[in-house]
Amino acid sequence: MAVEFTDKNFKELVLNSDKPVLVDFWATWCGPCRAIGPVIEELHNELEGKALIGKVNVDENSEVPASYSVRNIPTLLFFKNGEVVDKVVGNQPKSKLLEILESHM
Repeated sequence: MAVEFTDKNFKELVLNSDKPVLVDFWATWCGPCRAIGPVIEELHNELEGKALIGKVNVDENSEVPASYSVRNIPTLLFFKNGEVVDKVVGNQPKSKLLEILESHM
């Protein structure tokens, strides 16, 4: 299961990670978020040990989405060395997400 990032663990898990990180900002009521959920899980399983893949529930965590100006969901932010290196908004094909992640490995 993809990692659950929260306002409390975000700095430790995402910003301090030595691996590339994909963060999916989502909510349970968001149809496109539910559609991309299985892709996020597949990437988590396939890239375990190479990249960190996880999700932030925007209804349960407000500080992190606000700090990155997340206004639409799903928003996917790609981090490397604690910095945002790429961003996509909306449902995306797995191949595109994998391509972006691999470019930062």
